[in-house]
Amino acid sequence: MGPLEGVKIVDMTSVLMGPYATQTLGDYGADVIKIESLDGDITRQIGPARHSGMGPVYLNANRSKRSIAIDLKQPAGREIVLRLAVAADVLVTNIRPNAMRRLRLDYERVSAVNPGIVYACVCGFGADGPYADQPAYDDLLQGASGLSHLMARAGDGTPRYAPIALADRVVGLSAVNAILASLLQRARGGRGQQVDIPMFETMAAFVMGDHMGGLTFEPPLDGGGYARHLSPDRRPYRTSDGHICVIVYNDKQWASFFRAVGRDDLARNPIYASFASRMAAIDTVYATLGQILETRTTAAWLQVLKAADIPTMPMHDLESILGDPHLVARNFFGVTEHPSEGPIRNMRVAVDWSETPAIPNRLAPRFGEHSVEILREAGYSDVAISALSASGIVHAAPSTRDVTSVDAADGTAL
Repeated sequence: MGPLEGVKIVDMTSVLMGPYATQTLGDYGADVIKIESLDGDITRQIGPARHSGMGPVYLNANRSKRSIAIDLKQPAGREIVLRLAVAADVLVTNIRPNAMRRLRLDYERVSAVNPGIVYACVCGFGADGPYADQPAYDDLLQGASGLSHLMARAGDGTPRYAPIALADRVVGLSAVNAILASLLQRARGGRGQQVDIPMFETMAAFVMGDHMGGLTFEPPLDGGGYARHLSPDRRPYRTSDGHICVIVYNDKQWASFFRAVGRDDLARNPIYASFASRMAAIDTVYATLGQILETRTTAAWLQVLKAADIPTMPMHDLESILGDPHLVARNFFGVTEHPSEGPIRNMRVAVDWSETPAIPNRLAPRFGEHSVEILREAGYSDVAISALSASGIVHAAPSTRDVTSVDAADGTAL
């Protein structure tokens, strides 16, 4: 019974940005109906899997949902969406607006059957700009927003993409915020409305909020960029046997650090006298810190720095983070039995509510797992459902006991 209990969402998104947003809303208690084309969400095919169509990227972006598979190119398929929209609070789509118009599922048509609906379009670009109809992908938006340029400036000069779908997840969370704000406005006596969440503009603001620098002013005071973030030695620091994450930030922390390491000489150096003086020489400050940290083991530094109240954390890899004592205590990566996939790690909802805790009660659904159930709720008779299935307009998944096991190593049926 999460805080969004009673909110119904029609989810016409695929890949990651939209599904991550709607999973978050579902985790918070909303009833999310995931509409897939008859090809299925492409993320079902990414990564190792026990069964075809149930890969880890899909599993980790589509829990707290029900799945229905529909041929949206057929009038009867579009009619299903409109019937679902009648009872929905929100429709979320990351299909480009022109394509939604061609499907006759644009805001004008959806709001005609439900004037109170929040129609959220998680799109690539704002509708009134010249890029409006261009496709948008995470890699493209990382580069276009300036992020890849910043990685080149902070590194070896080679532009790179962050090795996560950063733009998809940032914009997905922005979509959650926009949808919740729209629902609040409607609850206060407002109307339903269309809300567009563009990737490019969202990422431009996300990146440039830190790095506008002197470009904030007209005429500019410099070429932009936040020097501390761009320092080549702002990184996990090498120790004598590994790496450690450390930030010594304010005056008190620097004084404590120098005492802990016995460097009174640096404590007297005017470079370290104030925040402003350290920022003016940030490359020297971070390079010196890195040299000091190379002299002891990671375990020794964790003990010394925590005793001195210096902010520090271990640098985890993808396996060691599973055993982090804080996350273990919180059961963050708890193992759960999936109805068809067996034991899987299911990440806990990070947010805690005192009165309405968000505890997902659905794991990621199989393709079309809830098609029949959803159609019945929309008012279709069993005869009509059988006809939709027989004509190929709707796909309904077989029961769990009919799922064929697939060897994760080579994909052969067992």
